[in-house]
Amino acid sequence: MPNDSLEKLTQAANSYKAILNSMEEWVVIVDHQAKIFFINRPYARFLGVKADDVKGKKVTDVIENTRMHITVQTGKAERLSFQKILGSNMIASRFPIISQGNIIGAVGTVIFHDTHEWKQINSHIKALLAEQDFFQQKARSTDKSKNGANFHLNDIIGDSQIMKALSTKVTQVASGDVTVLIRGESGTGKELYAHAIHQLSDRADFPFIKVNCAAIPENLLESELFGYEEGAFTGAKKGGKAGKFQLANGGTLFLDEIGDLPRSMQAKLLRVLQDREVESVGGIKPTPLNIRLVTATHRPLESLIESGDFREDLYYRINVVSLTLPPLRERREDIPKLADFFLQKLSRRTGRRAPKLTVQALTAMLAYDWPGNIRELENVMEAAFYTSHDRKIPLSLLPAQLATAPSDYQASQAIPLTSLKEGTLKEQLNEAERSIIQATLIECGDNRTKTAKKLGISKSTFYEKLDKHGLS
Repeated sequence: MPNDSLEKLTQAANSYKAILNSMEEWVVIVDHQAKIFFINRPYARFLGVKADDVKGKKVTDVIENTRMHITVQTGKAERLSFQKILGSNMIASRFPIISQGNIIGAVGTVIFHDTHEWKQINSHIKALLAEQDFFQQKARSTDKSKNGANFHLNDIIGDSQIMKALSTKVTQVASGDVTVLIRGESGTGKELYAHAIHQLSDRADFPFIKVNCAAIPENLLESELFGYEEGAFTGAKKGGKAGKFQLANGGTLFLDEIGDLPRSMQAKLLRVLQDREVESVGGIKPTPLNIRLVTATHRPLESLIESGDFREDLYYRINVVSLTLPPLRERREDIPKLADFFLQKLSRRTGRRAPKLTVQALTAMLAYDWPGNIRELENVMEAAFYTSHDRKIPLSLLPAQLATAPSDYQASQAIPLTSLKEGTLKEQLNEAERSIIQATLIECGDNRTKTAKKLGISKSTFYEKLDKHGLS
C-alpha cells in the first residue's frame, strides 16, 4: 500500500476512533491486503478479542464468514447481507475505501446484531411508510374532491427551451375559455397538460372531468357522455344517471384519444358543442352547458379526415388552439432530470435511497430514441431501481435496446449549456461546470484520467469536483 494511502487511513481512523468506539454498531476497517486496520470496542467485545491484539491480522482469521477480503478485491459494495457470526444471524454491510481511483481498504458494519432486531426495525419502518402514505393519499383525495384535477404546470418536468416555450403558451391560453387540442405521441404527458390548463383557468374551482374515448365500448359511449333517464333502456339505473357533460358543467371536460371516437358519436358531439346543450338518452328536455372542452390525440386527425374516419367540421370545432407536445427524443437534455425525478419518486415510496445512473448508462439513455417517451422512461427507471443492488445503476441494468449508443452521437448534443437554469451567478457557474464535466466524461468514455487531462486539472481536483456535483 502506498505510504500516502496508509497515512489517509491512519488519519481517518484516529479522527473517528472515539466516535466509532462509542457506537452501538460494530465497525471494522481493513487495509488493501484485507488485514484488520481498526475494529471498534463493541465488535471486539462480541468476538471475545482485544482490538489491539487483532490489528494487522487477516480479517478472515478473526471474523467468521466475513467477505471483507472480497470487497477489497472487487471494489463492490455489499449492503444488508446476512452473515452468521458465533451462531448468531447478523446483517452486515461492506464498502470499499477508494482514494483517487485506487482501493486502499474497506469498511464493514454490522447494524442489526440478530435477525429479530432487523425484523423489529423493518416493521417499524413499514408502519411509518404506511402512515406517511395514508396522509399523502388523504391529501391527494382531499385535493381531488375539490375539482378532480391532480396536476399543476410545475409538476411537468423539463428545462429545455422547447418545454419552456410550451409552458409559456399553456399559460397564455389557459386563462381564456378557448377550446384546446393537445397533440403528441403516446407517453408524452398529454393528460398532465389538460390538468394544468384547468388548474390555471378561471374554472379551477369547478369540476375537471376526463373521458378516454378509446376505453369505453361504443354501445355505452352515448350514455356515458350524455347520461340517461330512468327507464331509457333495459338495465337503466333507477333515477337515471348524469353524463360526463352534465358532471363537467361549470368546469372542464377532457376528451382523451378523441381520434378514436366512433364516427356515429362524432355527429352527436358536434351538435352538443354547437348548441351548448345536452340531452340525455331517453330525455325530452335539453340541459344548457357551460363547459370548457380540452381534447387530446396521438393520431393524425388530418389523415383520418382524408380516409373518412373523422369529421372535418368536428376537427375545426375542437382545433381552435393546438398544443403539440414534443417526443422525448426532441428534448434529450431533459432526460437526466426526468430520470432523477422518477428515481426520487420511487425512493420516497419505498424509503430506500435513490441510486444514481453511471455515465455509461446515462450516455445510452441520451442516445436512445424512446419510442414510448416519458412513460417508457419511467418504466425503465422503475425496473432499474428495483434490480440495482448498489447505489448506482450501470448500463447492464438497462434494457438491451439501450445498451449501445450510436457512434455518431455527440455528448455536446446531450447536455447543451444553453439549458442552464436561472439563478445567481454562482449557481449558474456550478451548473455549467457540472454540465461540462458530465459531457467530457461521456466523450472520454468515462475514463477519469483522460477526462481530468482534457479538462486541464489534476486527478485530485477532478475527484473533488465529481463528489461536489454528485457524479462520482
